[in-house]
Amino acid sequence: MGEFFKAELKDRFLEYALKRRDYFEIQVLYDEFLRPNYTLGFVEKLIKEIREYDSSLLDIMSGNGVQIFMLASTPSTHLFLNEGGFKDMHVKEEEKWDVFLDQLSGNRKLSKDEKKLLKKNSSSLKREKTLLITMISAIVISFLFTLFSILKSALLEPEYVPADEFERKLEQVRIEYLQKNERLEKELEKAKSTIDSLTE
Repeated sequence: MGEFFKAELKDRFLEYALKRRDYFEIQVLYDEFLRPNYTLGFVEKLIKEIREYDSSLLDIMSGNGVQIFMLASTPSTHLFLNEGGFKDMHVKEEEKWDVFLDQLSGNRKLSKDEKKLLKKNSSSLKREKTLLITMISAIVISFLFTLFSILKSALLEPEYVPADEFERKLEQVRIEYLQKNERLEKELEKAKSTIDSLTE
């Protein structure tokens, strides 16, 4: 649990005590503010912390086997809450630490000119970043369209050849075949004549 929440609970306990004009059991605070997420022991711990800070903030009576049994407000309760209570103390303490840590780290507040320059540079960086993202997106989209068209033409669209072109190619293959055949026959005749001349 955070310290601010504990400070807020302590203030609520004191405010509740101030509203009541009589003594009341500690159990009432537990039922009112912390049941069922916390224990009665936690309420006692917070009351002890209040007493450790200033014993005059609450009038405490023991009984029923416990040290803190009945509570009531005092004149100091009202004054303390008017001055801001535990929450205000916690906030002030946090602010002191922030100032101290800022001094330790050497951080200083920026001047108006430095803030303007920083804002100007950040806006130009944002423009450059936006332009870069746009260019990269365009390249990626272009690449995807190209890839899609290649895959579509290779896998999805069968290649149709017109009948006349098919017949022309078939005729061309037949002519090439006949020409090769004639060439081979001539070479064979030549080889025969060479063999015949050698055997004579």
